Amino acid sequence: MGVIIFFEQKNCQGRSYECSADCSDVHMHLNRCFSCKVDSGCFVVYDRPNFMGNQVFLRRGETSNHQSMGGTMGPALMDSIRSCRMIQTHRGPFRLRMYESENFGGQMHELMEDCESVQDRYSMSNCHSCNVMEGHWLMFEQQNYKGRMVYVRPGEYRNLRDMGVNNMMTISSIKRITDVC
Repeated sequence: MGVIIFFEQKNCQGRSYECSADCSDVHMHLNRCFSCKVDSGCFVVYDRPNFMGNQVFLRRGETSNHQSMGGTMGPALMDSIRSCRMIQTHRGPFRLRMYESENFGGQMHELMEDCESVQDRYSMSNCHSCNVMEGHWLMFEQQNYKGRMVYVRPGEYRNLRDMGVNNMMTISSIKRITDVC
C-alpha cells in the first residue's frame, strides 16, 4: 500500500494531509497544496481536481514542490496539486494498443515494451487513442520520455485529449511503469 503526504506550503512545510488511496480533490482536506512527499508506493499527482490536468509521476522517497514538479519523468508546469491517483503494483505482462486517430481509428500498433519514439519505430505521427489491456503506462509528449505526460491504466481511451492535459497535442514516447510501487 502506498502513502503520500500533501503539505500546504513549499518544502513539505505547514499543515499536512496523509493519503493512501485515490483522492479526487486534495483541497477538501487542505486550503492549498504546494508540496508533497511519497512515503511508500507510486502516485500520479494532478494540477486539477478529478484526476485532470497536468500530471507528474512520483515514486517512494520523492519529494516535490509545485514549481519543480518534475519527479524523474519531466516537468509538468503545475501551479498546485489538486488530486492524486495511487498506482497499484502490476505483476505480469504489459500490453497496450495505440491508435493514430481518435475512437481507435487509423494505424494500430501493439506495445509490450517501452517505446522511445513512436515516430521512429512505427512511422506514426501521433497517438490519439489507446486500449490498455495489461499494465500501467506513461505517455509523453516528447521523445525519450520527456515533457508532459499522461498516465493510463487498463481501460479504453477513445480520445487522449479528453484527459484534461492542458495543451498536450502529441504522444511521442511511451513507457511501462515497471517499478515495484
